[in-house]
Amino acid sequence: MVTVRDLKDLVVLVDEQDVPIGTRGKMDVHRSGELHRAFSVFVFDPQDRLILQQRALGKYHSGGLWTNTCCSHPRPGEALADAAARRLREEMGILCQGIEHQFSFIYRAEVGNGLVEHELDHVLFARHSGDVRPDPREAMAWRAVTDEELDHELRTGPDRFTAWLKSCWPLVKERRGAGLRHAV
Repeated sequence: MVTVRDLKDLVVLVDEQDVPIGTRGKMDVHRSGELHRAFSVFVFDPQDRLILQQRALGKYHSGGLWTNTCCSHPRPGEALADAAARRLREEMGILCQGIEHQFSFIYRAEVGNGLVEHELDHVLFARHSGDVRPDPREAMAWRAVTDEELDHELRTGPDRFTAWLKSCWPLVKERRGAGLRHAV
């Protein structure tokens, strides 16, 4: 019998069209660099600022770096929206409804300690006006920034941010600039 605990450490391997081709342990996949399914959630506050998190130092990679509100991997058989809502709650203490899929992209980045992120990343947007209460094992800090503030920080201190945020942010801005800024 497969338990939730067993599923927690499995990621879904996919081809470039996001067709599942198997599952494998999360750490094995990050060592081998196999393409797998992931998601990144960008949550905006009532002032249209992006809620960023600073990854906890104890994370298996990219500890201490700033990134989008939440990012993770859906479990095998788990719908993206359900996985995003679950991880927003677990990582940031955010209860969100209306999480909307915006686009997907593939990126590959070496993230240190011999680990590689090679993800077909589904990008989702949401709005949140309540409390943010990060789990300190997941995020050591959080803050809300305007698009312009994040652009400036990415230009002047790119080493402070995760590889996937740097890859994804131009696509997020493009999508928001296409009339979706207030529609999320």
